Amino acid sequence: MRQILFGKDISPKCAYCETGKLSVFGNEILCKNMGVMQPDSCCKKFKYDPLKRTPKTLKINADFSKEDFKI
Repeated sequence: MRQILFGKDISPKCAYCETGKLSVFGNEILCKNMGVMQPDSCCKKFKYDPLKRTPKTLKINADFSKEDFKI
């Protein structure tokens, strides 16, 4: 399931885990299984949650002309 929404090569991180929750301070993950973890770390109970992942933003050129908007 983890390759469906954001590509095939997703490295496991606590920031994307189903059981982790971002702490109030924003630099730690509170895990139900392991306790306080770093966002880049991972354990063997990792389960990917696609809703916690932020996709890369696309850069859009602002070089539009009137012809680009004509039907």
